[in-house]
Amino acid sequence: MDTPPPSSQPKLALRARAAARAAVTGSRRGWGWLREQWRQGRSPAMWLLGLLTGIVSGYAALGFILAIHAVSIVVFGAHHDALASGVDALPGWRVFVGPVIGGIIVAVLLFLGQRYNWLTETRAHAVADVVEARAVRSGRVILKTGLLSALISAISLGSGGSAGREGPAVHLGGALASFGARSLGIPARAVRTLLACGAAAAVAASFNAPIAGALFAFEVVLGHYALRSIAPVAIASVAGAVVSRIHLGATPAFTVPAMGAASAWDLPGVFLLSLAAAGLAIAFVQSSVHAPRLVAQQAERWRIPLWALPPIGGIGIGLLALPMPEILGVGYEATSNALGGQYAVLFLIGLIVMKLIATGVTLGFRFGGGVFSPALYLGAMLGAAFGAVIGLATGGETGGVPFYAVVGMGAVAGAALGAPLSTTLIVFELTANYEASVAVLVAVSIATVLTQAATGGSIFQKQILRHGYDLSRGQSRVLLQTIRVRDIMAPFEGDAADMDTASGAPSLYDDDYLGRAIGLLSAESLDGAPVRSRADNQPVVGWLSRADAHAAYARALEATHEEEHL
Repeated sequence: MDTPPPSSQPKLALRARAAARAAVTGSRRGWGWLREQWRQGRSPAMWLLGLLTGIVSGYAALGFILAIHAVSIVVFGAHHDALASGVDALPGWRVFVGPVIGGIIVAVLLFLGQRYNWLTETRAHAVADVVEARAVRSGRVILKTGLLSALISAISLGSGGSAGREGPAVHLGGALASFGARSLGIPARAVRTLLACGAAAAVAASFNAPIAGALFAFEVVLGHYALRSIAPVAIASVAGAVVSRIHLGATPAFTVPAMGAASAWDLPGVFLLSLAAAGLAIAFVQSSVHAPRLVAQQAERWRIPLWALPPIGGIGIGLLALPMPEILGVGYEATSNALGGQYAVLFLIGLIVMKLIATGVTLGFRFGGGVFSPALYLGAMLGAAFGAVIGLATGGETGGVPFYAVVGMGAVAGAALGAPLSTTLIVFELTANYEASVAVLVAVSIATVLTQAATGGSIFQKQILRHGYDLSRGQSRVLLQTIRVRDIMAPFEGDAADMDTASGAPSLYDDDYLGRAIGLLSAESLDGAPVRSRADNQPVVGWLSRADAHAAYARALEATHEEEHL
């Protein structure tokens, strides 16, 4: 091989070093450009972040499901998806003791979480906390709270707690997404989008239903269908479903048998079932929302700390499970049996009553878990019972028990959760049956309207209302409940004596919310008011004019409108 002359070697070395520096500089510029895209929350970067979030959240949901199975095998010696039949062969003492042991472990975890501030309340978190984080806290979900809540929920469900696995999985996915997004320093709007990505992937992985996962994230978590959010959420949902299918197979969460063709009898039948579904959804919402409050009030009266409640609840769950072990855990096996028409009408009615009570006990006594699976369970039992009765009345000239079980499942779940579209899509992805999906859409629409009118909001909105935030009236109402006076006032830097007011004169406090400030200024016909601190002798620390208050509200509304419609 020819070698260059000695005189040209230094030039070649300089050129090589320059090329290397250029490559490094270009690499840094490329990485800097990508980081800038992430910080600004622009589309190409958000698609990539959506994909990464979907993969991470999908594996988190998968790990959570496997943890439930592991606990179930240790406690009952049965796989969680076959818990009803597995427990049925066990002696009664073991069925009773399982939830009690789980309650003791959950109580220890709640105590530790409260002592070390890993939990903001003495309970495991779920979907409502993710929705609240999106609406109130700029998408911030604490990672350590998500991890501990997932552990508590896995032990609760694996030991027989009657609740759902989707809610804790959504919270875990949201916590991981929020942690990653905030670590990158991207704007709050993009954090909220990635929060929805984590929720979508978790639902898709749990149900093996990517379309429903994306719709659930839009319908429940984000509350809007902004164009800039569609691609990353859809990518994340598909990624979560792919993770589930790689490791758990392509089988859906429920086994749905073939359905008969719908007849003319099914139109009035679906209407009547939607009315019954609304009644059951109302009962489910009320019990799930009020049970924790009533149990907490009684515990305070008896001076029992909240972290000590799960073992007591375990006793109740164990007693309920002795005659009907089908109420234990998530209940997927029992739901599939109802869809297949394997239960008698009276037994189905008994399961509805017992499951309603068991879920109230589970949530009221601070076991971890969600409400998605119990709502599907109750709807399937109701629909199967209704289908059997109407089949007898019409001589079998209907779509059959599976048809009505599927319709009931979608109607109760959609009405209770405030998610009619995503539950309809879940049914379609499970059955691939057009007629059943149309019937579900009709039934869930009627049931949702009636349920919302009776309860004043979905189960998630009612749970968030306990913290003082009314999401049923839209984000514009929430803005008045979250913007503080100290963030928009004109701070006073000089001597405050000339701005002080006489005792009893109208004034605001720096920690007041914008809604109170606007209400006070309007009621008193004031152009402005001094702002006091609550510390010491309540000195005047600033001034808020009516114009500034309304301008701050207008800016917040504009930013919300841009996020929800662009």
